[in-house]
Amino acid sequence: MYRIRPGRIHETYHIFKEDVMKKKIVTVLLATVLTMAMVTGCGSKAASDTADTTEATDEADSTEDATDATDAEATDAEDDQAKADEAAALIDAIYVQERTDETDAQCKAAKEAWDALTDAQKELVSGENADPDYFGRDTGDASKDDPLNADGIGANELLVVSFGTSFNDSRVNDIKSIEDALAEANPDWSVRRAFTAQIIINHIQARDGEAIDNMDQALQRAVDNGVVNLVVQPTHLMHGAEYDELVEAVEKYQDQFGSVTVAEPLLGEVGADASVVNEDKKAVAEAITAEAVQTAGFDSLDAAKEDGTAFVFMGHGTSHTAKVSYSQMASQMAELGYDNVFIGTVEGEPEETACENVIAAVKDAGYKKVVLRPLMVVAGDHANNDMAGDDDDSWKSMFTASGAFDSIDCQIAGLGEIADIQKIYVNHTADAIANADLADTSAADAKKKLSDDQSAALTDGTYTAAFNTDSSMFHVNEANDGQGTLTVKDGKMTIHISLASKNIVNLFVGTAEDAQKDGATLLEPTTDTVKYEDGTEEEVYGFDVPVEALDQEFDLAILGKKGKWYDHKVSVADAKAVEE
Repeated sequence: MYRIRPGRIHETYHIFKEDVMKKKIVTVLLATVLTMAMVTGCGSKAASDTADTTEATDEADSTEDATDATDAEATDAEDDQAKADEAAALIDAIYVQERTDETDAQCKAAKEAWDALTDAQKELVSGENADPDYFGRDTGDASKDDPLNADGIGANELLVVSFGTSFNDSRVNDIKSIEDALAEANPDWSVRRAFTAQIIINHIQARDGEAIDNMDQALQRAVDNGVVNLVVQPTHLMHGAEYDELVEAVEKYQDQFGSVTVAEPLLGEVGADASVVNEDKKAVAEAITAEAVQTAGFDSLDAAKEDGTAFVFMGHGTSHTAKVSYSQMASQMAELGYDNVFIGTVEGEPEETACENVIAAVKDAGYKKVVLRPLMVVAGDHANNDMAGDDDDSWKSMFTASGAFDSIDCQIAGLGEIADIQKIYVNHTADAIANADLADTSAADAKKKLSDDQSAALTDGTYTAAFNTDSSMFHVNEANDGQGTLTVKDGKMTIHISLASKNIVNLFVGTAEDAQKDGATLLEPTTDTVKYEDGTEEEVYGFDVPVEALDQEFDLAILGKKGKWYDHKVSVADAKAVEE
């Protein structure tokens, strides 16, 4: 596929200008020839001039046709590039770390713009972050994944938090495998997922239509579902920047749960210096080395050593103080006697883990064969590109370019798919639960049972129901006689109410105080038309309010036009099936 770069388009434009000037010159020459023929008279000379004129005319027509064709090609190229640029701009708009009210629509628009492109136009997509691979790269079947974002969580939730990956197969093999292992080990806890990278969440949503919660969404979901005890299990490697941000996000919601506990990341506590190791690091070192050795076809690490084979585990690296964890992993390998195992990082922090330093260390140790494998929970972009990619700056390419090794093999597999690594996460979660000051869930369990029983009594369908409030200032429109429309679907109840006016602009299931906290999910209004007894009509605001149980009072805060929140108590009762 040939791709016209912007510079080439500019160059072509100047060629077009030269062609136009040539056409103008030919036209002037034709006029001159015709004038001379009229002046010089008749006879054979005139016949000859006529033939010359005809030839010149044909040549001019041919030149004009060629110019027109070139002009058309240029226009097509410009149109193709314009459409590609439009798609690129929409991709760049969702390549951001902050979710907004526009994110869902932006993801949809970006995918629609991409799908509308021809194959040739897709190759022209280029932006600050956009490229043809954003939508075009095949990373596996997204339908095999489970975003774990369902409601009905229950009183105890285990929230598994990962950085995330847009590589579908890796997400299933690595992240989902850890989640599945945790769910199997904790049958009395509802396992849910959150990603910390909004860029990745947007990518997956736009490309595959899979919606994954970010931290705020997941935590608010837990609040909305009445979770009492929350245990957060990070899949992060260490106590780094991502872990710190996770803890900060959880702290914002801490007072909305009976108990909140954050479990240890994979490598456990960091320690003071490079020499400090622990049982977690030992278990990880043994697990990943055994897996790499087996995958490479050796019976043991010693057999690989005799063969002249070294294993290099490539982590991400960080400027965070937790970077010492990589040095500690190197110390752990040495303590275990794993002389042919080396630790590196993409970012080259700490310094000894930079690629050039690792190459030198492997070379100096006398190994001629190298196996590269990611020291990352997920085999995503870093593993596929930074480690095993074909670009000159990939680790595979740099090891090859050194000329010091006979072979360089890559094992593209994340730590998350290793069963012994999954067990470490299971143990960390068990420790967190055992050490947590868990709140009594009997009241929440009874409330949920009541709600389930009532919902079960109401089959899926539509009902009228009374919407009762504690104030004459907040009520259903008089045209509806205090009634709302209750919808039951999959055991969940929602009542739609039309209010008296447009003076109430938002509702919140909970208190006014909680409604004003970061991450609070506000109910947005619909515009309803109500008809009064005298036949007049009026537009008012309506709301869809989730209902946990009938005949049970709950908090519902309202926001007026002046921006002030008010607390109210409401209940829903007397559900009657709507006759069709």
